[in-house]
Parts: sequence; C-alpha cells; structure tokens
Amino acid sequence: MNRRKAEKGAGSGAGFVELGWPGRLRALRGIVWREVLRFARQRERFLSALVRPLVWLFIFAAGFRSVLGLSITPPYETYVLYEVYVTPGLCAMIQLFSGMQSSLSMVYDRETGAMRSFLVSPYPRWFLLGSKLLAGVAVSIVQVVVFLFIAWLWGIDPPVMGYLTVLPALVLTGMMLGSMGLFLSSAIRQLENFAGIMNFVIFPMFFASSALYPLWRMQESSTLLYDICRLNPFTYAVELIRFALYGQVNWTALLVVFGATVLFFGAAVYAYDPSKGLIGRRR
Repeated sequence: MNRRKAEKGAGSGAGFVELGWPGRLRALRGIVWREVLRFARQRERFLSALVRPLVWLFIFAAGFRSVLGLSITPPYETYVLYEVYVTPGLCAMIQLFSGMQSSLSMVYDRETGAMRSFLVSPYPRWFLLGSKLLAGVAVSIVQVVVFLFIAWLWGIDPPVMGYLTVLPALVLTGMMLGSMGLFLSSAIRQLENFAGIMNFVIFPMFFASSALYPLWRMQESSTLLYDICRLNPFTYAVELIRFALYGQVNWTALLVVFGATVLFFGAAVYAYDPSKGLIGRRR
C-alpha cells in the first residue's frame, strides 16, 4: 500500500492518521489556514509590516533623492529615482520581518505548549516545518503585493509583467528568510529573548546589503563594508527580487538564495530534532 496509516489510539475502532500525500495535503492546508487566521486577527501586525517600508518610501526616499545619484545599472536601462531603486529592497525587508514574526509564533507556541502537539505528529518533521514555512511565505507575499500596489499609486510602475515574474522570486526569498527565522527560533529559550535576536539579525542584514544603496556606492566608501555586503545573503535576495520585477533573472542571486534556503532549512530541521538538535540539547 502506498498509504501508511498511524494508529492514534489502542483497540479496535481507533482513529488513524493518514500518512500518504492526501493526508499530508490536509495537514498542510490546516497549518497554512491557521497561520492565515492568526495573521487576519492581528491587524496591527499587517499595519506595522506596511508602515516600515512606507516610511522609507515616502520620507527617506524623498530626502535621499536629491543627494544620492544612481547611475545606469542592471536591470535598469536608464537613470532611476531613488524610490524606484529602494522598492525591491523594501519588498525584501517586508519578507525579512514577516519571516521573523512567523518564527516568533514558534517560540510562543513552544512556551504555551501548543508546539508539542505540532512536533509529535506522525508526519515527518521536515514536512511540518516546511508547511509552517510555506504558510509564512504566503502571508509575506500578501504583504508585499499590498505594498507594491501602494508604491504603484505613488508612481513606481515597473513593467506589468514584472508583477507576475516577481512572484517566484518572492517565494524563494521568503523561504530563505523564513528558514533562517525557523533556525533562530530553535535556539531561543524564552519569548523575551527573541526581540534582541531580531534586532541583532534584522538590522545588520538589512543595512549591510544593496537594499538601500548600490554596492558600488558601498565600495567607494569602504572596501570592508562592500565585502560584508557581498557575503550577506540578504543582498542576493534583494537583487533576485529587483531583476525579477523587471522580467530578468540574476543567476548568481538565484543560486545563492537557493543554496542559502537549503542550508537554513536543513539546519532548522536538524535543530528541531529532539534527539540531536538544539531542542534536544536544552532538555
């Protein structure tokens, strides 16, 4: 039989959990729906996710526009305004914060005991964490789409097809950043410690990247900072979104983001293994 079933209770007539793909799809749907409902009930989370990039777009970009000149660099075929340049980086910032917020729920569920029932499920741990990851990615893409719509109203209008070609890039970058958040959540014991970890990870990743300034500008000011930006996986996430938004593919960024996704997700699966990961070592 290609469907394996795990008994949930003893004795005849006991229920069972379907471990085949139909059962896994139901589990995936349940996990995604739970994350969507949690997001829908937390309206302040949605507003805060939009306020941060909109402040950069409306206020900071207006100030930097007159002092920061941008040369013609791919994927742009002409000179662009500063707000046009930072838009892909702000999309990546939304996904970065969303990935960390989704991982925060893992820490909260662990403290309240809800994660125990999640992790003792007979489904493979990689499948459960992957489902949680996909749920967080779906939520982050909704936020990015709303932000791009507001940016379009502000006059930032990439090619129409760019709104479609950017979706695969958003899925991959969201998975990379969400996987990193899952791995970090496995190392955090208390909910109060997560805010410090977020500030330690999010802001260095965001500012030491090409999200706000071109890399050639970084190189002009500091070679060390330029090297740090090139080693930052968030830089490649930004560039992948930037090129995809204009219907192009940055193959270097694609390979780096894909490799970082595999690395971070593999580390998260290992860390959440109670027999040998970080979760098990704390017991």
